[in-house]
Amino acid sequence: MALFAVLPDLPAPPLGIWEACFRSLILGVVQGLTEFLPISSTAHLKVVPVLLGWGDPGVAVTAVIQLGSIAAVLAYFRADLAEVLRGVARACRHGQWNDPSARMGVAIALGTVPIVLAGLALKLWVPGYDNSPLRSMGSIAVVSIVMALLLAWAEWVGRRRRQLDDVQPRDGLWVGLAQALALVPGVSRSGSTLTAALFDSWQRPAAARFSFLLGIPAITLAGLVSLKEAFSAPAGGGVVPMLVGIVAAAVVSWLAIAWLLRFLQNHSTWVFVIYRLLFGVGILMWLGVRVGA
Repeated sequence: MALFAVLPDLPAPPLGIWEACFRSLILGVVQGLTEFLPISSTAHLKVVPVLLGWGDPGVAVTAVIQLGSIAAVLAYFRADLAEVLRGVARACRHGQWNDPSARMGVAIALGTVPIVLAGLALKLWVPGYDNSPLRSMGSIAVVSIVMALLLAWAEWVGRRRRQLDDVQPRDGLWVGLAQALALVPGVSRSGSTLTAALFDSWQRPAAARFSFLLGIPAITLAGLVSLKEAFSAPAGGGVVPMLVGIVAAAVVSWLAIAWLLRFLQNHSTWVFVIYRLLFGVGILMWLGVRVGA
């Protein structure tokens, strides 16, 4: 059980402005690289600073830095989002709910409900979630390995025949339930939604696009709710360092989105399966050394 204990030295001390900016820059780059790849940004935003000796930045800080990723995905998919909004507007006026854009809007709305309800439940009933065993390094390692195996299974059995125009409202609910699991560090919002979509016979690029679009409301809400707490947190360092992290996350997220969509056109997700297995095993080995020391 020692592997799943929260290490006592995790909370980060107050920082000077330049050190806070540097750390926020690193966290922003980590966030941008990992938010849209199926490898868990929350896990990396916990593991990387702990391994660097900085301590755990906390849920609020990581949620706000994710706003940079939201800015990137909004900019990258602005045409898709505009079409979804037009489709929903047409459906409201003329009842054309069978239009693919309208169905996508309904799917995104339905898919956002599970993670919002789960997030509210955590806020109300798990006030010490920052220090919960679910956010421990051991838990992150095990969850990463389990999710790697599930992604491998989805990659193995998925039929990969559905496109975005085939989306139905029930797809939003199914993938949205998987998205809610991402509140546990190590699950990966992108990874869980991509896995669920692959199980449901989506083609890889379409599954990734739907995952990105579905994540917009959830990540935006999480970031906005945590703004005040993050700016006042010692690990956040104040407004300027947090803005540095957000900008870094936005730039790197844009590059990561573009790369992943191109990559999935001709490649499978096995490279992420292998990475997640190595990531989880590596953390367990590191913890084993610490426990034995």
